[in-house]
Amino acid sequence: DVKVPVTLGVMSRCPDALLCESVFDRVVTVVPDKIDFNLSYLGKLNDSEPDFGVTCMHGPDECAGNIQQLCVAKYQPLAKWWQFVQCNNYQGRPQIGKPEVALKCAKAAKIEWEGSDIAGCAGSDASGKAEEGIELLRQSVKETERLNIKKSCTIMINGNKVCVRDGAWKECEAGHDPKDFIRQINEEYRHLNSR
Repeated sequence: DVKVPVTLGVMSRCPDALLCESVFDRVVTVVPDKIDFNLSYLGKLNDSEPDFGVTCMHGPDECAGNIQQLCVAKYQPLAKWWQFVQCNNYQGRPQIGKPEVALKCAKAAKIEWEGSDIAGCAGSDASGKAEEGIELLRQSVKETERLNIKKSCTIMINGNKVCVRDGAWKECEAGHDPKDFIRQINEEYRHLNSR
């Protein structure tokens, strides 16, 4: 059973990413078993950036938010980390990346933070300033560049860019509603598993 790789190129505090993720909330819940789903973060590697070694467009709090989400994604199943991301978004853009919001959302998603691998990854204080999380962010930024993702939010299905949300929906030949993405995922799934 081959799952369809689905990637959203995002920035955790980007308005387009939040809109995109709210659309995908109605995709992930319908086809969770057919997708290998991840978020890939935009940023610039910058060794003179003191906390993260990455410059994030919406500031250091966004870098922290990216790291919190990456760490939860690494150590939790899709349903739980996606719930964590949705909870972050629900708190409002200016709140994303704040340690108290990460801890609150972990609790809401029934994720053990204290003393867990996530705490080791994103910091027990949820600051995002732990080595593993910073390395995850750097790897994610490199992967985003490798995928040639320039805009948040860029939607990739099975390695192909199918849609971009950048102030408006762009380059979405096959549509940009949840049902359109579900249809494309189902088509790719059939294709991948028919060999």
